[in-house]
Amino acid sequence: MTEKRATAERKGREAEAQAAQWMMQQGWQLVAERVKTKGGEIDLIMRKAGMVAFIEVKWRKRAADLATAIDERRLSRVAAAVEMVAHEYANDGEDLRIDVLLLAPGTNPRHIANAWQP
Repeated sequence: MTEKRATAERKGREAEAQAAQWMMQQGWQLVAERVKTKGGEIDLIMRKAGMVAFIEVKWRKRAADLATAIDERRLSRVAAAVEMVAHEYANDGEDLRIDVLLLAPGTNPRHIANAWQP
């Protein structure tokens, strides 16, 4: 792994930990982290009052770069991964959604609830 890739990996893990902490402060319970599937990876799985959220976390050095951090192609990969494992994390009657949490230094986290609506 190159040094640049290793740094990106470390920053990604730090961002996911920060995102999980922020979501828990909002009343969510952490169910799982970094769930790998053949379709891709799900950064966080959180639960709150009949809802299970599969969360894609994006961190950028500059807040201005967050606008292009997530797109339909990336979200479709997350959705494919969710389809593979949703039954393992959601109980009958719980609603499912895919959220995005955008993070950058010096800014408040930006939570996009129900970001994937195919």
